[in-house]
Amino acid sequence: MNRCKRILCQFLAGLIVLVTCSGGLVLAQDQATEATPTISAKPTKQQLQQLVAPIALYPDSLVAQMLAASTYPAEIVEADRWLQANPDLKGDQLAQAVNQQPWDPSVKGLTETPSVLENMDKNLSWTSSLGDAYINDQKGVMDAIQQMRKDAKKTGHLESNSQEKVTDQGHDIIIEPATTNIVYVPEYDPWLVYGYPVAPWPGWYWYPGLYWTEPGIGFGVGFGVGFFSGFGWGWHRWQPDWHHNYIAFDRNRYISHSPAFVDHNYYANRARNFGGQHGGNAIHGSGLGAPHTGNTFHDQHGFAGPHAGTGGHMDAFGGFGNGGEVRGYSARGFSSMGGFHGGMGGFHGGGGGGHR
Repeated sequence: MNRCKRILCQFLAGLIVLVTCSGGLVLAQDQATEATPTISAKPTKQQLQQLVAPIALYPDSLVAQMLAASTYPAEIVEADRWLQANPDLKGDQLAQAVNQQPWDPSVKGLTETPSVLENMDKNLSWTSSLGDAYINDQKGVMDAIQQMRKDAKKTGHLESNSQEKVTDQGHDIIIEPATTNIVYVPEYDPWLVYGYPVAPWPGWYWYPGLYWTEPGIGFGVGFGVGFFSGFGWGWHRWQPDWHHNYIAFDRNRYISHSPAFVDHNYYANRARNFGGQHGGNAIHGSGLGAPHTGNTFHDQHGFAGPHAGTGGHMDAFGGFGNGGEVRGYSARGFSSMGGFHGGMGGFHGGGGGGHR
């Protein structure tokens, strides 16, 4: 009898443990589901303004290069590592060497302003989020930049000076270098310069000493872009078309072929119009097989050579995190260039690099 009681007790105890563990597993699964951030297919105006705050007051051509290059985060990593591995290249020698690289023209163009390229590499999660947003909501991104410029102008911070020329063209604010071949990259606190506090981008880390700590906007030493003017990817080839909400490259609409992001608008239109005409700005990544959209602008990307990429989609607004993809890009840059940045670094607004 005692033996039967012991067996029965052991059986009941085991049953209780099983039920408890099962309940805990279900609870853990429920909690994990609740903790998963909701992926937003389209960011809000506030998110876009937060996203473009660090670059909204940059010269127009630099903004155009950065928006286009942000769709190629892997190449940004490679280009920055390459620059660091070749510190002795200057002027025309640098331009000639960059011209031989297989990067997108926008990434090549950013070698003219190495501090900007470096900090896009260091803040790679932000860069990837910017590229994703531009691919999927060009108008929203362009509108956000203009709104931030208007806000900065109301505070009296954005005005013409010896480094840049600020003009109104209809509803748009245009920012151009004051000197043809010298570009000054403005330095400012992107979370304070607009007259109201802007929440810092998640994961953003300021690199000590590389951002403007005073009120308003400052300027460092300018970057000489004259050496790059003779190449098809140079500074003067880039311009935002604020009226039509796209980036113009060599006076034609720039179309990204990066495999890093998916154009949700294109595939949504394709699903709605299967077998018919396709709207939107298609992204032609390797293996996607997406046809051209049929717009009247030439594709200016063909000469750029093969492109590196993971082929995966990084959804920028799923809690603003792109950790896996971003770490993959960083590891790739490390293995290919033999170097690695410690930490995330901050967004470096400008000068200090001298004329290149």
